[in-house]
Amino acid sequence: MKLFILSLMILLSVSVSGCSGDKAKDLMDTALLEEKQHNPEHARQLYQEIIQKYPNSTFAKDAQKRLSDLEK
Repeated sequence: MKLFILSLMILLSVSVSGCSGDKAKDLMDTALLEEKQHNPEHARQLYQEIIQKYPNSTFAKDAQKRLSDLEK
């Protein structure tokens, strides 16, 4: 059941992200959700994607900090 809910939330996030126009924010929101769902590997991938694709965004700095915190 939890997996279904998580999958549904991710699907909803991805479908809404096309409308929002702020992909970096959407990625950050999803990465934070992944952390809360105890999926640090996927969160790391999302944080790295933010840093690579949106290095000048306000979210890149936050993503770098989250990556550093996950390494501890």
